[in-house]
This record gives sequence, structure tokens and C-alpha cells, in this order.
Amino acid sequence: MSTTVLDPSSRAHATSRYRTAVVAGHTLAYREVGDPDRPTLVLLHGFPTSSHMYRGLMAELADEYHLIAPDHLGFGASDAPPADQVRYTFELLTELTLGLLDHLGLDRFALYIQDYGAPIGLRIAARHPERITSIITQSGNAYEEGFTPFWEPLVTYAKARAAGELPDDTAVRALLTPDATRWQYTHGVPADRLDRISPDNWILDQAGLDRPGNVEIQLDLFADYLFNLDEYPAFHEMFRKHRPPLLAVWGRGDEIFGPAGARAFSRDLPDARIYLLDTGHFALETHLPEITRLVRQFLRGAIGDAQ
Repeated sequence: MSTTVLDPSSRAHATSRYRTAVVAGHTLAYREVGDPDRPTLVLLHGFPTSSHMYRGLMAELADEYHLIAPDHLGFGASDAPPADQVRYTFELLTELTLGLLDHLGLDRFALYIQDYGAPIGLRIAARHPERITSIITQSGNAYEEGFTPFWEPLVTYAKARAAGELPDDTAVRALLTPDATRWQYTHGVPADRLDRISPDNWILDQAGLDRPGNVEIQLDLFADYLFNLDEYPAFHEMFRKHRPPLLAVWGRGDEIFGPAGARAFSRDLPDARIYLLDTGHFALETHLPEITRLVRQFLRGAIGDAQ
């Protein structure tokens, strides 16, 4: 009979660490896994979730990579100062994310972006392309083609707020309800994969949305999202000039950012690897093994080439 002895250090690196750092006066929470001496992957979450969305992928990749996933200000375990004290914008979230990465001494890293994480991560990449080894996008939009009818009430609301009006916010407030949160996880998912999605996802996300004052935070970010499009030309220029290796892993049934948004990356990055999976907006919940395999293969090539 043979006995296998596990390396204690490898077990330690596979264990998630839940930490905080103070950046510009705000306490930001982040989860970390893997050996800091290995190549780093920074994972930026979307709405209405937190770094929790990456728990499975981080555990799968911890044997080979160092992974950092922050909670944006107003989300997860990070501070959520009231919207009448802090002006919530994607520019602010970008500055805080950069501040956290600098605090952690992360000078070179790959990015994994999803939903809200895209305008944050791509701002960082456009301004500091020398720090980026590669980009993975999962329903992380950078082209107008990705927008679907889902966005129509949000665009109307944002334009009215920008004009100084007091718009009817009934339609956008509906996006903060339990039914809407659950829908984000289940829409576009084939019936035979629905049982892979833990209800813990929308229960946890809704608990965050229901905290006192959080509705106002989310309404401010809804109003600001439209202005991310002003940054798109800079993102596209960065793609063309610096040619970062890019992997797009997208839900074919995503009704928030449609698959046309994934295909559009090939316009400026002809070598982009684009995979459409039979799922919706939160593809990691239904296709973790498939995405893990694609990400691992991609990073081995992209990071190796960048070194």
C-alpha cells in the first residue's frame, strides 16, 4: 500500500484568505488564493454580486496562479459609504482598484473582467498597458454591439439624470428586487443546467442590495454607466496598439450583454479567442469546469509569452 504525503504549503496556498486594505480612506475587502510568487490574475466582479462570484474559479486555479478578487466600494464586504457622502462613479471604482493593486505591490498581472468589472479593468489596461499580461472577459463589454434591449430603461434614466432632471426611476428600481436578482442568474440557462446554480448567489447578492442606503448607491452607478462608452475609443486604441492576448468566454443566452459584444473584440484584436457557451450572464455558475480549462490553457500561453 502506498501513502501520499501532501505538501502543507500547497494546501495553504489553496486556502482562500479574506483580507482588507485601506485605500483613500475606504476599507476594501478582497479575497486572495494561491502563491504570491506565481503569476497573478486579478478578478473584477460585476453587478449585483461581489468577489463571491469567483470563489469556484479561484479554488480551481490556485495550484498554478496567484489570484486576487476585490469587492468594489459599495459591494460585498467593502465599505459602502452613503451616496450623499461619496459620488459613486466608475472612475472612482477604478481609482480605488488601482490603489488596492498598488498597495499590494502588484505591478504585472492578468485581468478577468465581468459586467461592471469591464469598464474598471479596461480603464486600468488603457492607462497602464505595460502592467497587463492578458485579459479574460466574461460578459465584460467594450463595444456598443454588446448592448441589448435590457439597457433601454437604464439609458433613459442615465440621460435624464445627466440633463439635471428627476426621472421616473420605477423601471430601474425594479432591477434591484429579488426577482430581478434571481433572473440575472437564471436567464439564458438551459433547463438541464439550472440545478447547478446555487440559490446562495441571489440570496447573498440581495442581502447586499437591501442594506440601508445601497439603493441610492446602485442608482448612482446606473446613472454613470452610460458614460463608460466615452472610454470605449481609448479601450479600442489600447487593443490595437498593445495587442494584449484576450479570451472572451460569454453566455450565448446572455440578455444583458449579448454575444455580439464578445464577437466585437475580434475587430481590434484579430487573434482574440472567443467562446460562446450555452448559458447566461453568470457563466461560471453553470460552466465552471469548461471555463477553468479554457482559462488555464489561455493563461499558460499568454503569460508565458509575456515573460
